[in-house]
Amino acid sequence: MARRKIGELRKIGLIGGMSFESSAIYYRMVNEAVRARLGALHSAEVLLHSVDFQRIVDLQKAGRWDEAARRLSEVARGLESAGAECVLICTNTMHLIADAVQAAVGVPLINIIDETALRLKAAECRKPLLLATRYTMEHGFYAERMRAHGIDVMVPDAEGRTLTHNVIFDELCAGRVLDASREALSALIEQAKSAGADAVILGCTEICLILDPARLPLRGFDSTAIHAEAAVEFALGAERMHAAA
Repeated sequence: MARRKIGELRKIGLIGGMSFESSAIYYRMVNEAVRARLGALHSAEVLLHSVDFQRIVDLQKAGRWDEAARRLSEVARGLESAGAECVLICTNTMHLIADAVQAAVGVPLINIIDETALRLKAAECRKPLLLATRYTMEHGFYAERMRAHGIDVMVPDAEGRTLTHNVIFDELCAGRVLDASREALSALIEQAKSAGADAVILGCTEICLILDPARLPLRGFDSTAIHAEAAVEFALGAERMHAAA
């Protein structure tokens, strides 16, 4: 590998398109953060591979996670070959197969669950409500990895999980932001607060389109922003190798 020049940014590899609505937010957040840190007209060195989300959704619905892992691993290897020095899967749900993607490349995969857990622990929040897709809330991978960090996540009841999942896929991924859905999600947060939740994780990368983490009944943690900030820290030279332990 060529010697890095002083002040040269590491290249960030983004696996995006799931959905492109949130991938656009990643791109903006990463570049805004670099400009804020370095000033002038600095921007990030970013490689983005945006996949066809419908094909990924079809695999999710069919439970073909092994095939989804092969597809994203292929994308990750392509980004690495093109010069990416880290990889981000720009969606919470597909972190279900993050370990397989990490195993496919020689550069670090910055894990959105680990990074969010670090923020929660720093804020002394240990019992957050998770708002996410049904896959993220119900498949166990998210809660298990959070538990390794000493964090016990809560999820809405069955009706609330269906509501949240449908808002994400039927509205936010299609670029629709409805006030009625915002109110419904806020009501879920109020219920969780009454049940003992001490924070809320915006655990789908589109949820920041409808909920402002600074204007919620509980302290909000936007996983999209946290993940993007971790990528920038890596690009600027920080090591972000956080095992779930």
